[in-house]
Amino acid sequence: MRICVTHETRYQYGEPAKGVIQTLRLTPRPHDGQHVVDWRIDVSGDCRLDTHEDAFGNITTAYSIDGPLERLRISVEGEVETQDTSGVVRGTVEPFPPSLFLRETPLTEPGAELAAYARDASTGADTLARMHTLLARVHDDMTLTTDAAAPAVGVAAAFADRTGTSADIAHVFIAAARVTGVPARFINGYVHTGDQTVPARRAWAEAHIAGLGWVAFDPLACLCANDAYVRVAVGLDSLGATPIRGMRYGSGDEDLDVAVKVVQALRQTQS
Repeated sequence: MRICVTHETRYQYGEPAKGVIQTLRLTPRPHDGQHVVDWRIDVSGDCRLDTHEDAFGNITTAYSIDGPLERLRISVEGEVETQDTSGVVRGTVEPFPPSLFLRETPLTEPGAELAAYARDASTGADTLARMHTLLARVHDDMTLTTDAAAPAVGVAAAFADRTGTSADIAHVFIAAARVTGVPARFINGYVHTGDQTVPARRAWAEAHIAGLGWVAFDPLACLCANDAYVRVAVGLDSLGATPIRGMRYGSGDEDLDVAVKVVQALRQTQS
């Protein structure tokens, strides 16, 4: 599938900002089943975009802009060719061993209730089958919040309410997998759904299965990632894979508007 992504983020400042510094994790890397055809980032304002690679192998774009700034726009456009690999993720940059992704973070500390839930949902010797059982349980028991702009909360709080963003729901799966000894990590990206009521900018999880490698699980959709998914950034949790992170200098309110469109490209046929 050839997927076209348009992602625009607009900031409007109540008082002109004295300056802005940000790091973007908005550029996908190629791997087996994902070929980046074209990708570009544009930031309004006079700045230089510096491209780097972070500790997890994510492509980052850093910049700073001096004010005064009344508004700021970050535009992403690109095309990615994808293939269905039944959720198996290979050919990625892997700076760390899978065991690193057993590490808890403040956003993935499970608490007693989620730890008990994880053990109850994860029985049997086959790790892949256990992760599929966990996938179905988390999908059935968690509800997507109606506030798409809400920040991710701690996983224990999200699980207690049984409600959260796609990032919160991914955190629940990740924390539960780690409780049972399965390395799991957070993924940010895009999904072509064809349904405007379902968020196109999506978070999901990958769990490491011995003998198979990393497998992508989306508990929001209750499936393993397929050719509708564009994988962008990886981290121990959402903080390490957040699309935009930074700070502005100045006072006053800040209004944020995000628009994401993910469509399947129409292939041109030769005459």
